[in-house]
Amino acid sequence: MNNKKYLVWISSLGIGQKRLTELLKKYKSLKEIWNAKKEDLMEIYGIGETIAKKLTDNSYKEEINKTVEKMLEQKISIITIEDTEYPNNLKNIYDKPLVLYVKGNKEILKEFSIAVIGCRECSNYGKNVAKNIGYSLAKHNINVISGMAKGIDTYSHIGCMEAQGKTIAVLGNGLDYVYPKENIKIYNEIIETGGAIISEYINGTRPSKMNFPARNRIISGLSDGVIVVEAKEKSGTLITVDFALEQGKDVFIVPGNITSNNSRGTNNLIKQGAKLITCMEDVLEEYEYNND
Repeated sequence: MNNKKYLVWISSLGIGQKRLTELLKKYKSLKEIWNAKKEDLMEIYGIGETIAKKLTDNSYKEEINKTVEKMLEQKISIITIEDTEYPNNLKNIYDKPLVLYVKGNKEILKEFSIAVIGCRECSNYGKNVAKNIGYSLAKHNINVISGMAKGIDTYSHIGCMEAQGKTIAVLGNGLDYVYPKENIKIYNEIIETGGAIISEYINGTRPSKMNFPARNRIISGLSDGVIVVEAKEKSGTLITVDFALEQGKDVFIVPGNITSNNSRGTNNLIKQGAKLITCMEDVLEEYEYNND
């Protein structure tokens, strides 16, 4: 068993960079962690009985090889943090994913990209703006990143593909699940048009409310900037914004109707000093300045 499979095993148990660092203070290699005893593991900071039990579960260890083989048969690329293919943007974030599973064009993960995010229950205004932004970014040869959720995510992907651009969808579940189910057509079109579907979750991982906030750090981390179209006062979109700000990414806000609940979050961000944009030139100028 090589290091890649050990990392797949560790990652699939929900152990991230922080806990792995603690484990490697005691054990010299991933192989040693694989062979560790439960009582020894429990002596490590951050490793309680539940995690120690998972790490020593032999039945799961027996299944990991079969799972990896099936994923490779399905043409899913497995990129670990040790691989040269791992995106540079993600190497710089806190709690970077140990493993990325990629279906489609993995080469675009290192290209300049902008994330377009917003609420699921978006307005017609939000749909049109998200679609137009996705289209315009693609026409400027900028890849579009989003989460393939209902609403803003979906329309930003669609706009990008209509302009014959490449888009990246970051999922909160395994690549063998399409969530929401009605986005199966978009899922397939993203791959067919040279885009990519990615996840840090191994096949068999179902959509979970706990997974989506975590995947948001990848959406912002992988991008070079984030555009927010619509966001309620309290929403998952604002979690992504927080990640983006922590990661030092540019955050751009599309202003909304002051009477709309969908605009309360975005308009509040503008009041707090986020950059208001009304056209694509507002975004492009920022990057021309940054590249001087």
